[in-house]
Amino acid sequence: MGGTTPATRDEAAQRAGTRHRGAVVAALMLAMALAALDSTIVSTAVPQIVGDLGGFSVFSWLFSGYLLAVTVTLPVYGKLSDTFGRKPVLVVGAAVFLLGSLLCAVAWNMAALIAFRIVQGLGGGALQGTVQTLAADLYPLKDRPRIQSKLSTVWAVSAVAGPGLGGVLAAYADWRWIFLVNLPIGAVALWLIVRHLREPQRESDRAAGAAPTVRARVDWAGALAVFACGGVLLTALVQGGVAWPWLSAPSLALFGTGLALVAVVVVVERRAAEPIIPGWVWRRRTIAAVNLALGALGLLMVAPTVFLPTYAQSVLGLAPVAAGFVLSVWTLSWPVSAAFSQHVYRRIGFRDTALLGIGTAALILFAFPFLPYPGEAWQPALLMLLLGAALGLFQLPLIVGVQSTVGWAERGTTTASVLFCRQTGQTVGASVFGAVANGVLAARLGGAGDLDSVTRAWDAGTAPEAARRAIADAVHAVYLGAACAAALAFLVLLCVAPRRFPVLGD
Repeated sequence: MGGTTPATRDEAAQRAGTRHRGAVVAALMLAMALAALDSTIVSTAVPQIVGDLGGFSVFSWLFSGYLLAVTVTLPVYGKLSDTFGRKPVLVVGAAVFLLGSLLCAVAWNMAALIAFRIVQGLGGGALQGTVQTLAADLYPLKDRPRIQSKLSTVWAVSAVAGPGLGGVLAAYADWRWIFLVNLPIGAVALWLIVRHLREPQRESDRAAGAAPTVRARVDWAGALAVFACGGVLLTALVQGGVAWPWLSAPSLALFGTGLALVAVVVVVERRAAEPIIPGWVWRRRTIAAVNLALGALGLLMVAPTVFLPTYAQSVLGLAPVAAGFVLSVWTLSWPVSAAFSQHVYRRIGFRDTALLGIGTAALILFAFPFLPYPGEAWQPALLMLLLGAALGLFQLPLIVGVQSTVGWAERGTTTASVLFCRQTGQTVGASVFGAVANGVLAARLGGAGDLDSVTRAWDAGTAPEAARRAIADAVHAVYLGAACAAALAFLVLLCVAPRRFPVLGD
């Protein structure tokens, strides 16, 4: 009498598990918001930062340094999360990110701020990769689109709200609050993770109900080699054609050193018992195809995110706020399409859904150069709305699909490899499409200037009609290049990816 039945205990345990999972999901969304906001909130405060600290000639490293640190640490954190679990990696990464934020807030000159942004990036790599991996750990396959669409919504809201929030803080408070605002958000996320995240026992732990007897080995030599190789090659791509010419001594030296380090990485990883970048990441058709396809996605995303605001202001004559709206409309359709994609891939499969999305994206990107000149703002806005819908149909099925082809012990490495390829694609795209745009401008204007100088002249009201047309031609060329990247992703999926992903049981 008065006792609890097994069914009652099961129901109570289920309710407790649901509460824990809800708290962890809230923590993941807060952690993702930190990483997502950080890539947009700083941009609008650059004038205030430079006015206070100086260093205008190197301020671009506020973004490049952070991007480099995030990109090169992704595979390292992915392997560590498979070795030690997601929770310690996420806690350490969040702590490093918050430490970097605090240091950025007290930076005394531009060099210190850039160094502390790199510290932020070292933590940001753990946030991005581990959050995506945990999203797959928490939910079975049929429910994963729900959490992925929530994370996509976080990115969308951050893309829209980040620049505005950064401008408000810089104008009415102080630019240092851009970094201090991370501290309470990150503290709440950390508390929720520490209190509520319960990871499953490993098979080795279950055998005797005790701690595993075999000590996990970490490929620290491989981690250092990957970090050095990625840092050198990405620096060469980021700074080439900007800080120095492509065929200059610094560029050639960096690329030569990077290629030598690639050979070092291959040798070290082949000898490692538990390599940071295991060979199976590229030997398995599904993972290799998704890596290449999302690398192409990173490449094509540079066209709208980097060049569309310039087009909107310089060609369409829009104010900065209106130009930002033209870009931001794709963040409205992307998460909606991503959430809807589950109904499509359950019928036709992951690969064919992604093919439908990227094929449509290629046509939309190809249509951009055929917009009338100078045109109306609603025309590129409509294309961006459609592009967001197409890419939502492309990206989420691939991420959910590839995560579902591996078990827990390989999911962190797999997710990190996918995100690493996408980040690398964005870096390569910024360099390649920047060179394309500058080449078109030089041809149209007879070497009169690059995209930055022409845009500054337009903002000052001194750019002639020839410059306006030259910018339009340059952006059109970039969009054609982005359409080619989308077509490349289509071909990779069609020729390399299996028609049905080898999904494992939950």
